[in-house]
Amino acid sequence: MSAAVTVVLASIALAAPSGASAFQKGFWGPTSVNGVSQFPIYKDLGVTLYQTAINWGTIAPTKPARPRDPSDPAYTWPSDVDATIRDARANGMGVLIMLIGSPPWANGRTSTNFAPRRPSDFADFARAASRRYPAVRRWMIWGEPTRIPNFMPFVAQRKLGQQLTARQKAAPHRYARILDAAYGALKAVSKKNLVIGGNTYTTGDIRPVRWIQNLRLPNGKPPRMDIYGHNPFSFRDPSLKNPQSDLEIIDFSDLGRFSRQVNKNLGRPGKRNIPIFLSEFTVPTDKPDQEFNFHVTRSVQAKWIRDGFRVARQLKSRVYGLGWVHLYDDPPKGDTPVIQGGLIDASGTKKPGYFAFKNG
Repeated sequence: MSAAVTVVLASIALAAPSGASAFQKGFWGPTSVNGVSQFPIYKDLGVTLYQTAINWGTIAPTKPARPRDPSDPAYTWPSDVDATIRDARANGMGVLIMLIGSPPWANGRTSTNFAPRRPSDFADFARAASRRYPAVRRWMIWGEPTRIPNFMPFVAQRKLGQQLTARQKAAPHRYARILDAAYGALKAVSKKNLVIGGNTYTTGDIRPVRWIQNLRLPNGKPPRMDIYGHNPFSFRDPSLKNPQSDLEIIDFSDLGRFSRQVNKNLGRPGKRNIPIFLSEFTVPTDKPDQEFNFHVTRSVQAKWIRDGFRVARQLKSRVYGLGWVHLYDDPPKGDTPVIQGGLIDASGTKKPGYFAFKNG
């Protein structure tokens, strides 16, 4: 669901902001609008972690001779990122980069949403990226791989309430190998790197609990990660008192139960408790939305944001932080639904949700 917005890079080492283990407020959004930096707005919102993504498939369209070396001429790193990372740092924010996609030479000459055939190739890219952006300490490995358009090849879960078939297990097994290889590569560059894996969302072509149950390496162990990523989009007011969702859904209200499943299935010796980063949350307002089949009033959006922060903070050490996606609503396009989940409407007016997020 996350758009690959302007990428944050750094060719020089910058110190990571303090409080890396404190509760994080994340944001996916534009770095500038009409030439105006948006970082003062993120600062006003209390954002501590700016999130963005880069696609290996576009950065390395041809195979590098030295794939771990970011200066290899096959790499085409985005050019406008050093100023962005300085903007983030100047406004008190760290940066998270999602690594996603693969080039045709690595995935069997197909589209970038296909997994690489060799996890080691992705790991080499992760190592090069970390060396290219030494200021970045949070790395997310592939966004929402439980969604078929994002991660292929993939056989969807067809029957709820049943274990996955061998063909359905292939996708989480493949992702587990990629995640674990990237973890090793990123830690080899710096022990300070934090690796965010799993990266499910509320529903999915394989449901979240089935996904984590089947994140297994060939030796049967779970892949290594520091933090588990989950986007808890919700159709109800977040509350830990709400009953468990049906249809194997994991929304905001299910996070207490889901955290136990994450630890049960993915905990390893020395890392039994894995915090969850809620990278994306949004609630559409006012009228039919492009992304969701529901919408609420602006006051209800604000209440759900307040209650979402309450849930996240109630879970304390089990939640690493909460992020939002969409700073602005899209401009109207007649009767065509557009994105309505921003904290600022298309006219520039701050919704009540803006202040709820700011105070969260």
